[in-house]
Amino acid sequence: MGMDIPHLMASGMGGIRSAGDLVARMMYDKKMKLKDAKAYVAKKLGLDCVEIADECIMRDLREELGIGVVTGVPGAPRGIAAKMNIEKLLDIKINSCEKFRQSLKN
Repeated sequence: MGMDIPHLMASGMGGIRSAGDLVARMMYDKKMKLKDAKAYVAKKLGLDCVEIADECIMRDLREELGIGVVTGVPGAPRGIAAKMNIEKLLDIKINSCEKFRQSLKN
């Protein structure tokens, strides 16, 4: 199944344009309902549930926290580096980050 259903549910929040990707991760990783996932992410970001769906607020915050933005910003984390920041922010493990860390050990 993967992330299909959580992605579908959170895509209305704009995905990486706002906090939809973060909400989807919580739904998938922690088996949270949409309302609970939004509340968890909002709390971690220091925002309310309405603000996490605001593209302008989230653009600045995502850049500040280094958790990925839609358009590239010179020097800003992206890819696996952004995902590692998401892990720390949400207190979760992301498979691709785990695999990357394992590849560094070999």
